[in-house]
Amino acid sequence: MRRRSVLLAVPALMLTAAGCGSDDKKSDSAASPSPSGSATPSATPKPSIVSGPVPDITAGTKFGEKPTVAKGTVTPSKDLAVKTVIQGDGPAIAAGDYIQVNYLGQIWDTAKVFDTSWGRAPYTNVIGEGKVIPGWDQGLVGQKVKSRVELAIPPSLGYGTSGNAQAGIKGTDTLVFVVDVINRYDAKSSANGKAVPQNDANLPKVGTNTDGAAPSVTVPKGVKAPTKLVSAYVLEGDGATVKATDTLLLQYKGVLWDGGKEFDSSYKNGQLAAFPLAQLIKGWQQGLAGKKVGSRVMLVTPPDLAYGSQAQGSIPANSTLVFTLDILAIL
Repeated sequence: MRRRSVLLAVPALMLTAAGCGSDDKKSDSAASPSPSGSATPSATPKPSIVSGPVPDITAGTKFGEKPTVAKGTVTPSKDLAVKTVIQGDGPAIAAGDYIQVNYLGQIWDTAKVFDTSWGRAPYTNVIGEGKVIPGWDQGLVGQKVKSRVELAIPPSLGYGTSGNAQAGIKGTDTLVFVVDVINRYDAKSSANGKAVPQNDANLPKVGTNTDGAAPSVTVPKGVKAPTKLVSAYVLEGDGATVKATDTLLLQYKGVLWDGGKEFDSSYKNGQLAAFPLAQLIKGWQQGLAGKKVGSRVMLVTPPDLAYGSQAQGSIPANSTLVFTLDILAIL
C-alpha cells in the first residue's frame, strides 16, 4: 500500500499473454488477453452464441473432476458455442465479478491439451472486462456458481489470427474449454470463516458480519497504541495459506487508532481490491503472510510499518493504523 488508496486494477502480471503448461509460476494462458491486447469487450463485437457443436466429455464427467474431452469430429461453429453441461445452483456471474474456476483447454482439431488448472490452485480473475480472452468474457457471464460449462471458441474470440505460438495455438485453431465455476466474488463478498473470540480489551474489536457490508471497527478509548504489529483472526477461514509472493483479492477498511476515523475502504469504493502483497506497506506484508484464505484479519500497524513520519492524505504523520481485511482469494 504505497499510497493512501490500496485499490488497484487487475495486477500487471495478469495483463500479458504467457505460455501454458503445468508450472504454477507461469501465468495461465487461458486467463490472459489476446497477444495483441486489442481483443477487449469494447473492441470485439459481441458474437452470436450458439449451443454447439462441442466435443464430448468422455471421462471426469462430474463437477470438480478433471475432464477428458474428445477431439472435435465435425466442423466447429464460427460463432461462440456455449453448453452448460452441469447447471449450478449458485449466484449468476455478472460482468465485473471475479470468478474462481478450474479449467481445461485444448485444441478442437487435435484434442491437444495446452493448459489446465487441475493439479494447480484454482484460477481467479475478473470476468467481462477484457482481462481474459473474449470467449471467456462473453461465454461465462450469466453462468451460475457450481456450473460446468463447455466452450468452443473461434479464433476471433481466442488469440486471433496471431494465435499463441508458445502454447502451440495457431491463428486458425478453435479452442475448447471445460470450466468448473467454483465461486464468484463481487463488491458484496465477505470472508466466510469461523468467528474467533476477541478478548483483549486493549485491542480494537471488529464486526463479524458476513453480509457484504463493511464490518465495524471499534478502537478502545484511552488506550495507548501498540508499538508492534498486531495481526489477529476475526474470522478464521480454511483456505490456502497466504505467501509473501501471492497476489490477493480482498475487502478492506482502514481507520486511525487516534479517533477511529475511516480513511479508506473497498466497501465505500464499491470495488474489490486486487494487488500483489509484496507491493504493499510492511504491515500488510507481515500481517497477512501466513493467514488463510476465507479469513477476516484485524491488523494494528504502527507507523514504522505504515507511512512513518510522512502524512498521506487524511492520514497524519506517525499514525498507527487499524485495518480489517477479508482475504477472499489468491489470484
